[in-house]
Amino acid sequence: MCFKGFVKRVLPFFLTFAVGLFIASFFVTIAAPTFQFQNRGWKRNHRQYDRQREIEIQRLREENMRLKNQLSDKYLDDADFRELKYSVPPVRIETVPYQGK
Repeated sequence: MCFKGFVKRVLPFFLTFAVGLFIASFFVTIAAPTFQFQNRGWKRNHRQYDRQREIEIQRLREENMRLKNQLSDKYLDDADFRELKYSVPPVRIETVPYQGK
């Protein structure tokens, strides 16, 4: 009698569990996980990324300074630019008499 009650309670549990595993196997892998850590180089990759980023930032700073110097040389050393500020005569605006209709 005790064995029959045990089978009535445990057998449905195991059958349900087996069916659940079968259905879950379509969506996820049920195999035991592998503990081979192949991604141990993440620190090296991160350092390499930082190094590349710093090199790019330095290159951009140098290019920015070069362009600023080029722009300042062009406008500060150009004598025509300084004379242009004072060489433009003032504009005279003549009023047109009103011819009302």
